[in-house]
This record gives sequence, C-alpha cells and structure tokens, in this order.
Amino acid sequence: MIVNGIGALNLKPGLGDTATDLLQGGVAPATAGNLGTSFAEAVSQAASKTVNTLQNAEQVSLQALKGDADTRQVVDAVMGAQQALQTAVAIRDKVVSAYLEVSRMGI
Repeated sequence: MIVNGIGALNLKPGLGDTATDLLQGGVAPATAGNLGTSFAEAVSQAASKTVNTLQNAEQVSLQALKGDADTRQVVDAVMGAQQALQTAVAIRDKVVSAYLEVSRMGI
C-alpha cells in the first residue's frame, strides 16, 4: 500500500482513544458527512485544543491575580493544562519513536 503523505491516513472518530479524548475533550459523535478525519487534521485539532487549554489556564491565573477568580478555578485550569501538555508530549514522543523505528527498517 502506498500512502501519499500523512494527510492520506484516515482515522475514524468514536474509537475511544484515551489520549485523543484528553486532547479533544471527548469523542464527537459520528455524522453521515464526517466518516473520517485525516491524520493531519486530527493532529492539528488536538494541538489547537491543547493551546486553547493552556491559554485558558493563563487567563484564569491572571484573573485570580486581579481578584476575579478563586483558587479552585485556578487549580482546575492549571491541572487541566498540565494534563493536556503531558498528553501532547507523550503523543509527540510516540510519533518520534515510530518514525525512528520506521527509518531503521531495511528495504
């Protein structure tokens, strides 16, 4: 099988992958028009949601410094951001490991 780049791979939504669930905030229900998402789109969406989570934690922290948010909100936002960042780093490590393994294969 010949694959024309990363974007040619399709992932089916709703598989219940824990790492993807953490980054995307849950599994979206499959609709008739959304039967699959390319790998590049899935990674892009996961990255943008991770960045949004980090930015939200920063905003809540700034609100707490101004006195507009309580400690519980800050802790929840920061813990969510930490979990999203750890998940993103773990996925990156797996992708790099898979790339290195494939590059070592003989043809």
